[in-house]
Formats: sequence, structure tokens, C-alpha cells
Amino acid sequence: MGQDLKNALMSLEAMGLGYSLLVRPMLSFMDSEKAHKRALLGLRFASFTFLGRMLLRLLYRPKQLQIDEFELNFENPLGLAAGMDKKAEAMVGWETLGFGFIEIGGITEHEQTGNPKPRMFRSAKHSALINRMGFNNPGSKKMAAHLAKARKPNVPLFLNVGKSKVTSLEDAHLDYAKTVELCGPYVDGFVINVSSPNTPNLRELQKDEDLARIITEVKRYSASKPVLVKIAPDLEDVVIKSIVDTSIQLGCAGIVATNTTIDRPDDSSIMSEKGGLSGKPLNKRSTEVIRLIADHTDGKWPIIGVGGISNSEDAWEKISNGASLIQIYSSMVFNGASVVKEIVNGLERKLKSKGMTDLRQAVGCSRRE
Repeated sequence: MGQDLKNALMSLEAMGLGYSLLVRPMLSFMDSEKAHKRALLGLRFASFTFLGRMLLRLLYRPKQLQIDEFELNFENPLGLAAGMDKKAEAMVGWETLGFGFIEIGGITEHEQTGNPKPRMFRSAKHSALINRMGFNNPGSKKMAAHLAKARKPNVPLFLNVGKSKVTSLEDAHLDYAKTVELCGPYVDGFVINVSSPNTPNLRELQKDEDLARIITEVKRYSASKPVLVKIAPDLEDVVIKSIVDTSIQLGCAGIVATNTTIDRPDDSSIMSEKGGLSGKPLNKRSTEVIRLIADHTDGKWPIIGVGGISNSEDAWEKISNGASLIQIYSSMVFNGASVVKEIVNGLERKLKSKGMTDLRQAVGCSRRE
């Protein structure tokens, strides 16, 4: 067996082959952020060669389950959530695994190292992650240079845009807009992140006046590409509705519901770590927010549902309550790459069992029962 093939197979194993029995237990003894970097490196290597990409497709690629949204075509509704590939290091790899779209970032105008380490934690008991990364990223100028020469995936690519820590709240709109201006030519859409709990006072920007200023400035540079807003799950329902109304009035294409939560399921030691919680504990609330937004907009405004999806049943709950697209992050950590195929193929079986022939029929179907 050639060395390239051996390395490719080793990388495949690190991304999900025998994941639950072999890889995850080993990674559990490794610092969470280091394990994340190793997985990214493995995927980059496995997808670098034609042989590696072919093996990845054979093992993991799901069936097609097409849907159109934002005047873009998605092979399936399952996307990679922001934060998994902050620096767009493995875009072709994610596409090869079968994701219908990819969200990279978050990226800020200025380069920053983020919060002190350790800043990422796993809880196998809760199937949850806690992170307080703090928008560690190369900055918009370096990111634009990377995207200009990187191989673009053949699926829609979204950029998660945040605010630099050194930028005041009063100048936040300029920070967001600069990133969109520089990186805009290389992506298909933008997600305005005003809901990360890990940058001081960032969530203050969800207030109507501040959010309106950011959206208005961003849209000056978005070149008619879709602009979405990502919201926190910890807001009161009336505030969520207000954010939705502001976003619609200013021409946003949709919303991402939701970001991580500062709420905790219990008072165990791991849950005392500060940061945003993702994974299974977020599932119920994120679905509630999706349903709230779908009801408020009568199902006429696109929603990307994210938070606690670990299988096709979770995915169906998000879609049937109003999300037309969905994203995962934590379930990749706890279930490996095979979860992509399980979710998409499971959705396809669910559609057939319901007598539906098109994914669009499923979007918000629980609201119509």
C-alpha cells in the first residue's frame, strides 16, 4: 500500500471511521482545541488528493436532497456551522463529506488571538461543548488573501462576520462592513454575528438601533448577496420578534437561529466553565426560537436552524418547525463524519414516509397540522 493511501486512510479514521469506538475515546484525553486542530488537519490531508476525496465520498457522501434558498441551489439542507473551520482550511474536505453548504469564520476586521487558553471544553455526559474562543482569527485582510487563492468548494459558502474586540460598539458597523468589503468577492453570502457570548458586550448589538446601523452598512458592500443575522437563544421572545422585524425591514435574506447559549442544564463542574454552550442542551430552545420566528413571519422568511442537532429526528424537528436549512457543529465532534450521511439520508427516508416528494413540503409542516 502506498504511503499516500496509508495517510489518507489514517485521516479518514480520524474523521469518523470507527469513530465512537476508537477515535473519540483517544481524543477525549486531548485538549479540546488541540483535538479540533488535529481533526481539521486530518480532513485537509484526506481531501488533498483525488484518491482521498474518492474514499471520503464513498464512505460518507449522502444522497441528494435538493432545495433552493437565497437564489442558491443546495444539494442538501445540512450545512457546517461557523466555528468549525474558522480560517477556511478544509473547505473542499467539508464538501467532499457531503455538506450542502459551509459557513466559515467568524472573521473580524482586525486579526486577533482570542481569549486565553484553555477556552474549549467537552462534556460527553451532555453531548455538549463549551467555548469561549473570542473570535480568534487572522483578520479580514489575511482572510481575503487566503480565499482569493484557495480552491472554492462547489457548494454555497457563507462568511460569519464578527466585531473586533478593539473596535468600540459605536464603530461596530464599520468593522463588520470592512470584512464584508474585503472578503465579499469570494463567498456567496454573509452571516452577521451579533450574538456570540465571548466578546464583551457584543450581544448589545442585537438592539434595534445598533443592529440597523450594522445591517445598513454591511449591505453597502454585500453586492446583493444574501445577508443573514445570527441571534442568541437567550433573548426574550418579544426581543427576538423585534430583531426579525428590523432585519426584514432592512432587506436581510433570513436569520440563523441560534447561536450558543449562556444557560446551563445543571451545576456540574464542567458547566461552571464560562462561554457559549452548544450541543444537545441547546436543542429544545433553538427549535422553540425557530418556531417562534416561523409563526411571526407566517413561514415566509428563510430560517437556518442550528443548535443540538445530532440525528435525522432532530433535523426533522428543526425543518418541520420552519427551518429550510440546518447546520451542525457539536455532533461532528461527538459522532464523527458519518453523522452527515445519517442526517441527510434519514431526512430523505422521513420525507418518503410522510408521502412527500420535495423537501420544501416539509418546511414548517408542523405549523400546518
